[in-house]
Amino acid sequence: MPQIPLHYVDLRTFCYATEDEKRVEEAFRTFLPEEFEIERAESEGHYGDRILVLSARVETADDVRHVLSRLTELEDFETLIDELDERVTENTEFFLRLDKQAAFEGDVRLGEGITFRGKVEAYPAKKEQALENAEEVLTRLRDEE
Repeated sequence: MPQIPLHYVDLRTFCYATEDEKRVEEAFRTFLPEEFEIERAESEGHYGDRILVLSARVETADDVRHVLSRLTELEDFETLIDELDERVTENTEFFLRLDKQAAFEGDVRLGEGITFRGKVEAYPAKKEQALENAEEVLTRLRDEE
C-alpha cells in the first residue's frame, strides 16, 4: 500500500474515579495495534479525585494505517470525509472525538471520551494541502474495505 500521509496519530482518554481502569483501557485499545504501549499519567480533578490519563502516540506507517482503518468502520464515514474542512486545522492537524462507551463494545463511533489528533503531512504545510492528503488517504482506505 502507498505511504500514509500522517506523521503520527495521538490518542488520549481519561479514566475518572467512577470508571473501571481495565474497561477504559480496553475501550482505548479498540483503536490501537496489538500490544501497543500506553502511557499513563495521574492527575487530580477539581474536587481532589484521581484522574488517570491514558495516551498513545502511533508513529510507524503500519500502526497509523491500523488506527485509520478502524475509522473506516464509522457508520457515518462519508460524513467524516465531508467534514474534513472543519476537522483539519491551519497547523495541518486532523481532529476527531470518538465514543469511549461504544469503543468498549468494540464499535467505532464519533462521540465523547477518546481524542484523536493526527498530524497530516503537507508540503507546503498549508491547510489546503493537508485537506487534500487527508481526503486522499481516507478515501483510499474506504475503497480498500
